Amino acid sequence: MIIDEIKVILENNEYELDSDTISRIQTMLESIRDDNQINKLDYVIEWFNKKREESDMIVEEIGVNDLDKWNVDSNTGNVKHESGGFFQVIGVKASNTFDREVGKKGWTQPMIAKNPGGILGILMKRINGIPHYLLQAKAEPGNIGKLQLSPTLQATTSNLLKAHGGSKPLFAEYFNEENNLNIIYAKWQSEDGGRFYLKSNYNMIVEVTEDKDLEIPDSFIWVTLYQIKQLMKIENFVGPHVRGIISYL
Repeated sequence: MIIDEIKVILENNEYELDSDTISRIQTMLESIRDDNQINKLDYVIEWFNKKREESDMIVEEIGVNDLDKWNVDSNTGNVKHESGGFFQVIGVKASNTFDREVGKKGWTQPMIAKNPGGILGILMKRINGIPHYLLQAKAEPGNIGKLQLSPTLQATTSNLLKAHGGSKPLFAEYFNEENNLNIIYAKWQSEDGGRFYLKSNYNMIVEVTEDKDLEIPDSFIWVTLYQIKQLMKIENFVGPHVRGIISYL
């Protein structure tokens, strides 16, 4: 096998082959060949573009005062949801001793805050021994093209607690660490500090067994690591959360 040949070459050059190194070799091999056992790359692209065409989501800008269930606090001016969940838009004042675009005097700006974070998780399943990753064509109002390829689970704490009054996000049960011991990766990672105040999300990759029969909705699709990296070459196709999670691999 190729991996055995690579291991021999590394051993001959005095590299220490621990479990992490071997895992990295396997991931490298995943990245350079399209071994998807279900969907070829051309089909994935065609499927996603069709989902974009079929999306009936219409997004239009409205005034903050016209938002449903969102209010502007008369004392602070913060924008917040009536449930107390999701997030708030607050104001911050930053001062510094180093030069920036605004010099040393500092600046003020609005930021998204009061959000305890959530889970950004991708399910992985081996199909005929090949790792496949479950992504979704997710519609969000700020997306270019309406939809972008997103993680299996992309949910804030408020989503998971159903603060919006809707249903719990699909596949959320697989990202409960107490119930799932086969976790490949799970770490808190910070979000953009220029727009989010003290915000981080729990990034996860969780493996389900090959014999696990999952009911996959039409808005989800199995792709390989090779395919994800090829799709990232297409502008505004793969969402930032997928890019962030797979950076571990």
